[in-house]
Amino acid sequence: MSALWVLPDQLPSSPSFLYPLPALSHPPNSVFGEGAESPAGVGLALSSWPPRPPPRSHEAGAASRKMHYYRYSSAEVSCWYKYLLFSYNIVFWLAGVVFLGVGLWAWSEKGVLSDLTKVTRMHGIDPVVLVLMVGVVMFTLGFAGCVGALRENICLLKFFCGAIVLIFFLELAVAVLAFLFQDWVRDRFREFFESNIRSYRDDIDLQNLIDSLQKANQCCGAYGPEDWDLNVYFNCSGASYSREKCGVPFSCCVPDPAQKVVNTQCGYDVRTQLKGKWEESIFTKGCIPALEGWLPRNIYIVAGVFIAISLLQIFGIFLARTLISDIEAVKAGHHF
Repeated sequence: MSALWVLPDQLPSSPSFLYPLPALSHPPNSVFGEGAESPAGVGLALSSWPPRPPPRSHEAGAASRKMHYYRYSSAEVSCWYKYLLFSYNIVFWLAGVVFLGVGLWAWSEKGVLSDLTKVTRMHGIDPVVLVLMVGVVMFTLGFAGCVGALRENICLLKFFCGAIVLIFFLELAVAVLAFLFQDWVRDRFREFFESNIRSYRDDIDLQNLIDSLQKANQCCGAYGPEDWDLNVYFNCSGASYSREKCGVPFSCCVPDPAQKVVNTQCGYDVRTQLKGKWEESIFTKGCIPALEGWLPRNIYIVAGVFIAISLLQIFGIFLARTLISDIEAVKAGHHF
């Protein structure tokens, strides 16, 4: 029995692969030539090349299969919820753009954009401010919902969901408080209406809003035509030199079916007459009592509108929360 002998300069550079080699029954020819003998003490036995890796245990194989399972998890973001939420928000985003455009155009026509102090100098409310506020809210929420859905951004989606939840509970709180504290709400609304009567001629949009309210509800003033004494143009005091003195706006006048053109001077000097004759030419019922009578007659319409808005908000919250859960599940699967 003999071993395979090789010279040291023919060995691999790394000594870690040198292992004893069992003796061969039929050794190959020596590197020194056929029949020659190797010098004693200068050879090393070389292992098989390359070395075999050590066998894996059963536990290591099981752990590998477990990691393989978690890395390729079946969790995925639902395209249905993703693009449904995008479609839901694109409508509100475009509506917000329209509201903002209309509001800015109205302000530019009134010269407010060149002098923003005009807004603070008004005693009443500028309807354009309400339009712009609604536009900003719709634009912001629509933008956050659209981008958050497309980019799968959890921060934007949580902002959208939280804002919708806040608005929903604010609406619910306002409705409950208005029902429980009707007298307080009535007093605040009267103060609001009287404040806008004072500013009737100061802003064309406010003027059109009051005229539309009085014509639609066939009313005049907050609680009657006498409320127009609060306006300097319609005041009956001797200090007023306005042509509209002791009159009311044309929207208080009882419409004449025979007239095809609106008579904007129908309310002039009406309140100089006896009160018994006012009903012949103008509405004598106040707008607050008219609105209080309108609400019970249309309670189902009001409730239907409120329920429809609430369902839309709940649907948006559901879509956002579902999409957030899908995104978090996918991200959690990538951590393994």
